[in-house]
Amino acid sequence: MSSAHRLLFKELVKLTKEQDLRRGKALHARIIKTDSFSNVYLANCVVNLYAKCGQLAKARLAFEKIQYKDEVSWSSIINAYAQKGGPNSYVFVMDLFKQMRVENYIPSAHSFAGVFTAVSNLSGGWVGKQVHSLAIKTDHSGDVVVGSSILNMYCKSGLIIDAQRMFDRMPERNSVSWATLLSGYASCGMAEEAVGLFKLIVRSEEEKGYHFFLTSVLSALTKPELLGAGRGIHCFAVKSGVILIPEVRNALLTMYMKCGGMTDALQVFSMSTDKNPIMWSAIITGLAQIGNSKGALELFSNMHFSGINPSEYTFVGVINACSDIGAIREGKQVHCCIVKKGFEKQIYIISSLVDMYAKCCCVADARKGFDCLHEPDIVLWTSIISGYIQNGDNEEALNLYAKMEEEGIPPNDLTLASVLKGCSSLAALEQGKQIHAHAIKYGLVKEVTVGSSLTSMYAKCGCIDEGRMVFQRMDTKDVVSWNVMISGLAQNGCSDKALELFEEMRLLGVKPDNVTFVNILSACSHMGLVEKGWDYFKMISREFGLEPGLEHYACMVDAYSRAGRLNEAKKFIESATIDHGMCLWRILLGACRNYRHYELGAYAGEKLMELKSQESSAYVLLSRIYVALGRPDDAERIMRLMRVRRIGKEPGCSWIELKNLVHVFVVGDQKHPEVGNVRSWLRILTSQMIDEGYKPAYDLILTT
Repeated sequence: MSSAHRLLFKELVKLTKEQDLRRGKALHARIIKTDSFSNVYLANCVVNLYAKCGQLAKARLAFEKIQYKDEVSWSSIINAYAQKGGPNSYVFVMDLFKQMRVENYIPSAHSFAGVFTAVSNLSGGWVGKQVHSLAIKTDHSGDVVVGSSILNMYCKSGLIIDAQRMFDRMPERNSVSWATLLSGYASCGMAEEAVGLFKLIVRSEEEKGYHFFLTSVLSALTKPELLGAGRGIHCFAVKSGVILIPEVRNALLTMYMKCGGMTDALQVFSMSTDKNPIMWSAIITGLAQIGNSKGALELFSNMHFSGINPSEYTFVGVINACSDIGAIREGKQVHCCIVKKGFEKQIYIISSLVDMYAKCCCVADARKGFDCLHEPDIVLWTSIISGYIQNGDNEEALNLYAKMEEEGIPPNDLTLASVLKGCSSLAALEQGKQIHAHAIKYGLVKEVTVGSSLTSMYAKCGCIDEGRMVFQRMDTKDVVSWNVMISGLAQNGCSDKALELFEEMRLLGVKPDNVTFVNILSACSHMGLVEKGWDYFKMISREFGLEPGLEHYACMVDAYSRAGRLNEAKKFIESATIDHGMCLWRILLGACRNYRHYELGAYAGEKLMELKSQESSAYVLLSRIYVALGRPDDAERIMRLMRVRRIGKEPGCSWIELKNLVHVFVVGDQKHPEVGNVRSWLRILTSQMIDEGYKPAYDLILTT
């Protein structure tokens, strides 16, 4: 190489290091003008310059202009595409590699490394295996750079057994080799193997970059049973001094949260003197995920006043915390901060905001966020549909789902589960059947959430046989699936079958939860099986270690009341060990009305008055009980108390679906378009009832 070419070479290397594209282009023009591009060393440097600056098209053009290419030329362009070519880089890399072989160039170690990097994201690994065979044939597989690249390819392809074999056969290993296999174990969830390999690294005298290995092995510890191993690695980090490295502290914090060691995570966080944004984001998100949303919001406030700039991931965790506790005021403040920081256009930020506004009953605001995106993804569609369902606007949820279908966006299991819940609330059987067809069409009918939702929908629409059929066809059933089916049977007059299904559930080893026992106790109540219900009530704590809740007590009071054992119901209420408020007395009051046990009804009613009940029915019923007992002064006192407390009676409401249209009827409503026809038909039916000898039974107490 001449002295002039040597100077050009040094200048190119300098500009490549600085990634100075403007001056690099000028130097490239000068090289062409002086006819120096024929020098392969300079030409290769030009290719490398454009590659390092991200100008792959220009790098490829410069490469094609090289008249006499050498191995470095091929290696430069292959590695350029492998490192900066994006998700489809393997297409360009393999084309170049094939062209290289056609022109009889023997690939170097660096060329092989680039090819293995490009094909590492391909599923199956069959392309990588073919290139591996060629590396063996050309005697390059023993090179530590090539071997580490092959190792990385197998790990990223999920072929961890092949990776182990490759690692064991490597004649020489470096830090990259060890770390690659360690990361492979972590990504495949092989925690024990990852910890074992880390111990082997520690025993080795050669490898000292412990912080690099620590972050990899800590990422493999994601289950509560691995918390002990994580604490051991934490001790090693302190002993070796690498605890001072921010990446290690970040990894420790994340590990503790994933393993359920929130106390340890908070200690790591509080003992860090230089908390970085990643640590703040991790601890805030972790607190939100375990349900400590208030703690997450307090930490975010501290982060803000500490002058630390939150990332978009921090904001997602904070928004989720606001969603969980319905903190709409704080949520709006966080939204303003997001706009100020310029993150409002991020799709996952918008999805979280839509979910937050929907869960905080601000569906109109959620809809604004949804409508501002031209192409919302399925997560956003599901969030807004779920929002309408949660806020009781089931009709709009179904309309949105229909719009989603029109736009050709396939639903996921959560979308269908939400829509089916809306169909259940409306008792919209025909729409529910259509959603069932969609579940089959999109291959989601075997998902547990969809199967449970379908079972619930059919049961609530009165089609218990169809619901039972869906339940029986489910490949996998969780406790929710069993609860839905048991509840459906109980609500549709098949309480005996509900109890049989519960016994089947126990025989299969499925542990019931509190909801299961609510359904079972309800079934016993409807069948009048008071003693059996009492046995199940005791089973809650004795056999399954659960704490009976208000719903369980309510079911037992209802069972006693339905059986006419009102004094036993009163004793059970007064012996209850939980704070039941007005719920249990309300049940007893209703039962006293049915059985005309007015003295006990007055006692239960006065208990409700002491607790300042807000239900008008309690006041009206108690007043009428006093009238029946011949105590008009007490009746007047109760009605006066109702007026003082400003308690009004809510009008009755019902609805029916006909020809895919839901008709709603409210007491005293004059706005329904068919109100004239409805009244005329009522007169006809009343006349027919009287003609057939029907005589209404008027009872002062029962007509409430």
